Amino acid sequence: MLAALLTASACVTPAGQRDAATSLTVREIDATLERRAAAVLARDPAGYLDTLAPDAAKLRAAQRTELANLADVPLKSWSYEVKGITEEDGDRATAEVELRYRIDGYDTAPVAARRTLELMRDGERWYVSADRPAKGATDQLWHQGEVEVVRGAHSLVLGVGRPEAELRQVADTVDLAVPAVSDAWPQPWARRVVVLVPDSVESMAGLLGSQETSYRGIAAVTTGEAGATGKRPALADRVIVNPQAYASLGSFGQRVVLTHETTHVATRTSTSAATPVWLSEGFADWAAYRGEDRTPDLIAPELTGAVRAGDVPAELPVDKGFGFDGDPAELARAYESAWMACELIAERWGKEKLTAFYAAVGAHPGRDGAVEQALGSVLDTTPEEFTADWRDYLSARLG
Repeated sequence: MLAALLTASACVTPAGQRDAATSLTVREIDATLERRAAAVLARDPAGYLDTLAPDAAKLRAAQRTELANLADVPLKSWSYEVKGITEEDGDRATAEVELRYRIDGYDTAPVAARRTLELMRDGERWYVSADRPAKGATDQLWHQGEVEVVRGAHSLVLGVGRPEAELRQVADTVDLAVPAVSDAWPQPWARRVVVLVPDSVESMAGLLGSQETSYRGIAAVTTGEAGATGKRPALADRVIVNPQAYASLGSFGQRVVLTHETTHVATRTSTSAATPVWLSEGFADWAAYRGEDRTPDLIAPELTGAVRAGDVPAELPVDKGFGFDGDPAELARAYESAWMACELIAERWGKEKLTAFYAAVGAHPGRDGAVEQALGSVLDTTPEEFTADWRDYLSARLG
């Protein structure tokens, strides 16, 4: 038994040696990924393919196509960071990697995409033998096809499988939205927007990692990271358009949708986990509708019908009321209720107080107490008083 224990212990690699071996593997894989990143920025297909396993024919063909799909996208940076080695067996390894890239002239911070790479060692070099989204992550637009690029004064529109005229119209609409949003939200922001237009709602859902049924009636959404701080800047935002739903709107609806989404981009650094959805969505709608010549009953038809039937909401909508997979009428009432709350603040306290209220809520360390504190410090009211005032406002404006 003693001999067996001694033999068993001799076969176990000490932790320090395992860590050293893993660190060496990471450094060697880093070198491969640095060459890969340099090839992307240099538009160098030969250099890019040189980082792939020589016998991985399907991967090499797919990655050649993906690099070609990126040809017109103006990249400022492209880099990889190995986050961990999940499997390692001699000359093979699986790495969890974060790809970060920036679009030149538009992104002040990178977009991050998590990838799972399988690699093989041949001699002193590691080669990529498989490349896929990490668990829970999604592909990028260039994985769906060749990316066409249309530039606007304040916008960059990246489309796959859509007519150039359609992409130009989106760019023109965003160019109208940016000045309108800057007037509604005077705090500093990039005043540039990147819009993705995939070829279908199915492709849109693929970019978002969700079921297509969640987005069939949704014309556009904004992705990004809320709650950035000076120590950790926000990742770049993207407005993603559902081409079918967007095309069904008239010019008014398209303008409102893209102004709404652009507002989310502008307010991102002041939006945090403390910000309730009614405030972020209501403010975005307020910014989108404030320059339009429409009466409240036309902007909020579902809520108007409820109020006129004597069904005035008892409280401001909760976060789950904004889910895309629920009843469309209830979703509309949630958005309309949130818009009217921000309309009330702007009308009674003024635009500057509304933006100050938004910023104060987002600056709170957590959700608990955030709205209550901002209502008191900025608007000199309480949640109970504000809710009562909002209900009276609904009855007066929509009844």
